[in-house]
Order: sequence, then structure tokens, then C-alpha cells
Amino acid sequence: MKTDLIQHDKMLDKTVWDMALETISEPDQEDPFFIVDLTDIERKYKLWKLKMPRITPFYAMKCNDCPGVLQYLASMGVNFDCASKTEIETVINLGVDPSRIIYANPCKTRSFIKYAAAVGVKMMTFDNEIELYKIKSIFPNAELVIRIKVDDSNSNFKLSLKFGCEMQQVAQLLKTAKSLDLNVIGVSFHVGSGCQSSSAYPKAIMDAKEAFDIAKEIGYNFYLLDIGGGFPGMKTEQKYFEEIAAVTSATLDAYFPEGCGVQIIAEPGRYFVASAFTLCANIIAKRDMIVSGQNGDEPACMYYLNDGVYGSFNCVLYEPTELIPYPLLLEEKERKMVKTSLWGPTCDSIDRIIENCYLPEMGVGEWLLFENMGAYSLTSATTFNGFQKPKVQYIMPLYARVFLQHFPTLAAGKYLHARHSEIDEECDALVSSDLHSLLVPQPIAV
Repeated sequence: MKTDLIQHDKMLDKTVWDMALETISEPDQEDPFFIVDLTDIERKYKLWKLKMPRITPFYAMKCNDCPGVLQYLASMGVNFDCASKTEIETVINLGVDPSRIIYANPCKTRSFIKYAAAVGVKMMTFDNEIELYKIKSIFPNAELVIRIKVDDSNSNFKLSLKFGCEMQQVAQLLKTAKSLDLNVIGVSFHVGSGCQSSSAYPKAIMDAKEAFDIAKEIGYNFYLLDIGGGFPGMKTEQKYFEEIAAVTSATLDAYFPEGCGVQIIAEPGRYFVASAFTLCANIIAKRDMIVSGQNGDEPACMYYLNDGVYGSFNCVLYEPTELIPYPLLLEEKERKMVKTSLWGPTCDSIDRIIENCYLPEMGVGEWLLFENMGAYSLTSATTFNGFQKPKVQYIMPLYARVFLQHFPTLAAGKYLHARHSEIDEECDALVSSDLHSLLVPQPIAV
């Protein structure tokens, strides 16, 4: 990634900053770590309920499967989008009822379908005839959702390259399902991960309505619409999310009005977790050098961090990413700004995090902090060269401490209570009384 200049006068969240300073002050602390602000996830949940009350979120756990996050989401009443046996098993072990899970992978391993049947996860997607015959032979009582291909040209990741049937294939697939006596209950689509245009959702909803009409002619009475993911989650993207929510809600009201008997769900991933995660990485080595600048030669340096593109920064390799490193300084002193590049710890030369930025002159053992690191960081990280994934620490709402007994993952780790007032007041007015009861996980009912 390349950036010309990075500003450092922005004030980060004070609770996160204080927790980071406390952690790096511990003796012999040099491993990278995440700080997870669960109050941010709660705020996102409340904002979703406020802006899109008709749409039930099924969290896409492929985005971030951090155990504490899954536990907190489950306890708030968020449902789950799973893509494998392991993901389903993880959610089931949290005490989540199978009815709150959709197996949203159109191409499934036979043994995974058997497992889904055994634990009672009925909802699953398909987009081809072979999958229908496979499901018929293993789980004939499944509740199927046909995945259609929609326009995802304005997304960072175009999922239609791999999944979704063409609209002209819908009728034949549904006729095949009907002949197999399979229960198809609705339609799903995905406008692509990291969608950059709010207009993608109305277009896709109209395509879904066409699929509903085709199904009715064939003899199906669909009652589920899954509008997929693609919702933004960075701190600077709330207005864009609200724009998406407005146009999506308006289109749903036009084509699937309240009272029509259709349940509407979505599969947000990065929306819930992107801004909740802050990464702290240590400078493990430094290399001084001279580079050519506009005004002649100038000093520069390469900072080597203990996390890189094979770890939490893997997003640098495959999507447009705006990374802003904030110096986390224990020692207050005057420092000159230096042209800098940031590198990961592995022996691979592609392990470059930021190509060009300006940072205060820093030394080995000092720390950099990165915001908005929750989406596809931990789940995509490897242990290449033997470098381990960062550990996780939590910030929780003050009132949630009484529920720690219900959060074994959180209670066993390090956490800090944040002020309840830090959650947006507009969102806090909604479901404020409901949340206390939701914070206690409900037992699984099989």
C-alpha cells in the first residue's frame, strides 16, 4: 500500500488508547495484540435495528470468528451465516439454536450436509442441479434457498464469479427441485464483499422479486429473502451504511411490503467487526537509509513489525486498504518526521505493509497502533515462518460485567469496562431494555 502523508493529530478512542498503553507497559511485552471494543459491536447492532428493523442479521462468521465476538453477538440475538461444518459446530457450541443458522454455501461437502442434518441446521443455499441431487440423497427435509447471480461490478470482491445461478436458470432449477420433492423456501443473493455502490441493493432486490414470481408459477410459495452482505463497517463509513439502509428499505417496502409474509434476512460481516478491532504491533527492527526526494536526498527508514501481510495485514494483498499507523509512545520527546516504509516479520519480500508514509522517528521496541482491523484479519491470517496470530483483549460495557459468568471466553481473558455513555445515544434509545435480557445466552433447543 502507498500513502503520501499520514497525520497523527487525530485523537483515537481514549479507552482503547489507555488499554493499549497499559498493555505495552507490561514487562517483556512485545507480541502483537488486538483490542476489541465490544461496545462498538453493540452500537452497530443497535444502529442496524434502528435503520433496518425489518431485516434480521445473520453474522457472516468467515469475516471474523474471534470467540468472544461470536459469544457477544449470539447473546445479543444476532443469528449466523456459516459456510462449513467447523463454523456450524462453533456456533452450536455457543448454545445457539439451529434455527438461527443458515448454511450459506451453495457447494457443500457431503459429510458437512450430514452434520448439518444431524444438528438440525435446515436452511441452506444452492445454485445448481448437482447440489439438489446431493441434498436430496442426504438431507431431503432441508429448507433450501436458491442463490441467484446479481450485479456485483461495484464491489471489491465479485462473488458472482463463483456463486449464483443466472436468472434464466431459475425456472429449470426450481422445476428440478419440485420434481425431487424438495422444500425451496426463498431466494438469496450477494452484491459482493466491500460493495461500493448503494444502488446495487435495489437492483438485486428487483431480481429477487422476479425469482419469487417464477417460483409461484412453478408451485412454490417462498417466504424468505436473504439480501446477503457487502455492508460497510469502518468508522468513517456510517453515513454510507445509512444510505444503503435507506435505499434498501425503500426498495423492500416497494417489492416486499410489510405483511406480505416474507421474512428478510442479511449476512453482514465486516459491518459488525471492522471498526471494533484495533491492532498494536511492535517495531522489532529498523533500517536507516537515504532516498531520493523532491528536494534531493533525504533520510528514511524501514520499520519491521511483528505482524505483516501473512498475518493480520493480509488485506493489503487483495483489496484497496487505507491503513493509518498511529505511534503509541510511552516516552514524550520531540521527534522529527521521517519518510518511512513498514514491513512484516517474515523472510518474504512481499511482506510490505505500507510502501511510503511519514512517521515520527521511532526506535526498536516502540509500538504502532492500527484502527479498523476487524474484517478478514484474524480469520485469514497464517502462521507462515512460525509467527503466531495476535492475542485478543476486550473492552466491555459497564453493565455487561454482571454477565461475565455467561461469557467463559471473555471471563478467562483480559478485559476493561467502558463507560455505557460511549454508545451512541440515538441507538441507545432503541432496545436499551431488551439488551440486558439478550446478554444471557439461551440454551440450545434440538
